[in-house]
Amino acid sequence: MYKLIYTSLRERPQLIQAAADKFHEWWGVPTEMYLACMEDCLNGATAYDWYMCLDGDRIVGGLGVIDNDFHDRPNLTPNVCAVYTDEAYRGRGIAGALLGMAVDGMRAAGISPLYLVTDHDGFYERYGWEHLCDVNGDSGVTKMYIHR
Repeated sequence: MYKLIYTSLRERPQLIQAAADKFHEWWGVPTEMYLACMEDCLNGATAYDWYMCLDGDRIVGGLGVIDNDFHDRPNLTPNVCAVYTDEAYRGRGIAGALLGMAVDGMRAAGISPLYLVTDHDGFYERYGWEHLCDVNGDSGVTKMYIHR
């Protein structure tokens, strides 16, 4: 096993296609949608970024920051989206480290707070997120969290 490396798309733009493919594999959202958001990141159209954990050259965890993660509250922006860690790598703090990178990276860009939609209970609170309200999402009512 390699040493895990944490990085962002801005730091490693050559990962754009592999990242878009991996997020598609994890979430089923079309690769083209991920590529469009990632291209906006790399061409400076947005201050948002994508964060990944690598084991060698393999992406084993990741998340992104986008305007809206498929919910009906456009005023609650930007959103951390697509948080995922490969099953074999869970329990190692990867998601927490990636969440911290996103919060720190966006704060450095002058962006705070961040929002996140989830159906999980008790996970995000460990990393400083608070339940804010419920929102209507693609799959019905879901929880909106905030990191101030």
